[in-house]
Amino acid sequence: MSQKIRVGIAGYGNLGRGTELAIAKTPDMELVAVFTRRDPADVALVNKNVPVYKLDDIAQFQDKIDVLVLCGGSKSDLPEQGPALSALFNTVDSFDTHAKIPEYFEAVNNSAELAGKTSLIAIGWDPGLFSINRLFGEAILPEGATYTFWGKGLSQGHSDAIRRLPGVKAGVQYTIPVEEAMNKVRSGTMPVLSTREKHKRDCYVVLAEGASASEVERSIVTMPDYFADYDTTVTFITEEELKRDHTAMPHGGFVIRSGKTGAGTNQVMEYSLALDSNPEFTSSVLVAYARAAYRLNQMGQTGAKTAFDVPPGLLSPKSAAELRKELL
Repeated sequence: MSQKIRVGIAGYGNLGRGTELAIAKTPDMELVAVFTRRDPADVALVNKNVPVYKLDDIAQFQDKIDVLVLCGGSKSDLPEQGPALSALFNTVDSFDTHAKIPEYFEAVNNSAELAGKTSLIAIGWDPGLFSINRLFGEAILPEGATYTFWGKGLSQGHSDAIRRLPGVKAGVQYTIPVEEAMNKVRSGTMPVLSTREKHKRDCYVVLAEGASASEVERSIVTMPDYFADYDTTVTFITEEELKRDHTAMPHGGFVIRSGKTGAGTNQVMEYSLALDSNPEFTSSVLVAYARAAYRLNQMGQTGAKTAFDVPPGLLSPKSAAELRKELL
């Protein structure tokens, strides 16, 4: 086997740990270092042989890393780290604030292009794999409608919104697709569905001492942008029940394209995911695209790119000949 692709990880939360696990399963990549804003002595990796360094010292490792996986958050970490680190390394990240992707792309592209680096942005399952399947649907069935359903899964952003409310000690929220709505879509009738008709939200909340359950429930179900537009159920549980039943991070969803061909013939395309661990799966996607980022850079393709720009064959450790023989 040729020399392995040398990978670094920037940030070691759930996503960083998942990335470490994913790299360990790849035959052509090796994790050479993890970088953190915390005290490196406080970061315990799964593989104790991999060194941990301060993120501030990362520029010293430019000649030791072929591609850097950015595992920071989209709200405040990546908008700063993406452009800064793409000036030093080939990078891949999971920026997922859909509305801000165009401006984030431009910032990273300007930095990476100038440095001769390749940066894949907004890589994951949505945006990412779901995005590709939405594109497939529109391109193949131009007369039609695309529907994306999320869940059943734990939403980290909505769970955080619950926990910030007065009277809430702890809590989680699950996004659940409405089965009736999905069945309508799968029938090929191309229904027009409201936000409330497509998803519902289930909340499990531990009350703070002395808090009013009715006031907390009202604060949740009327919260704009998060719960007000959905049928929302609030269930109050104990801290023990939360730890016992709600520490996993499952997720998934469906992309369905319903369209017509010929003389009004119905066609339905569907792609789905059922994930026990959202961060571990997202990490696995990042690692496959890290391979592609390295290969694209070797081919002289620099600047920022998205999942739409990456030939699928570059994701696999197999050669083009092997792919033609085994998978085509």
